[in-house]
Amino acid sequence: MRLWQRLTPLYDAGEAKAIVRLVLEDRFGLTFTDIACGKVEELSVEAATELESIMRRLEHAEPVQYILGKASFCGLTLQVSPGVLIPRPETEELVEWIKETASCLIPSSIPPAPCSILDIGTGSGCIAIALASATADSEVTAWDVSEQALSIARENARQNGVHVTFEHHDILSRQENEQGDTRRWDIVVSNPPYICRKERSSMERNVLEYEPGLALFVPDDDPLKFYEAIASFSMKSLKNGGSLYFEINPAYARDLQKMLREIGYKDIIIREDSYGKQRMAKATKP
Repeated sequence: MRLWQRLTPLYDAGEAKAIVRLVLEDRFGLTFTDIACGKVEELSVEAATELESIMRRLEHAEPVQYILGKASFCGLTLQVSPGVLIPRPETEELVEWIKETASCLIPSSIPPAPCSILDIGTGSGCIAIALASATADSEVTAWDVSEQALSIARENARQNGVHVTFEHHDILSRQENEQGDTRRWDIVVSNPPYICRKERSSMERNVLEYEPGLALFVPDDDPLKFYEAIASFSMKSLKNGGSLYFEINPAYARDLQKMLREIGYKDIIIREDSYGKQRMAKATKP
């Protein structure tokens, strides 16, 4: 049996092949040509033992990014571990949307004022670091409730050579202007927990069994719990004309739009991802 075939109970053939190829290239330095020529069979005893250990972990649905300890995001390499979510392609699309639509990030002949950005629930730091790398003039701050996540995010910023200010905050308990904080932001962005617990049965094992529930789940009876807290905070903390961006659960796009309108936002846009799902939202503070 070929290595990738051992993973087909969990993944389709294309994804199984991609996972095995990534392991062989990253951990053992084998190119696609090497793999095609059967170089896997020529691994040393020590390397073959390590490969078998990795394959067993993969067969138990452990994400390959956790096994390798890293993930790619917007052209960056980020350290990941079970304490943070693995960055997703749809989150890359959110970052690209921000870069395309945020006036303070769009290149122009007249240099704009430094763009102040707040990323709430930063996890691995992927959004904050990607935006900080988009312009040297950005002032990027990132919050998370998890000290473990903040530790990983700080290291990711260091390894990618960007400056982000990381702070420990719980948006659900934070009060505006607490400790005299009067900062105002051009952009607030968040990919908060948005999966209801009733959706667990439809989730893949590699997500459900390994990725942190703290960053995934919200109560079934309060699916907009984090969105409402962040939107209310941002209405006070955004500069006039500032923008709020979210990654969202498609099942609650309409409810989110209604909530943002009731709080007072204007120019509310719901955007589909490359899979045709309503996955992103943008709103403007008047």
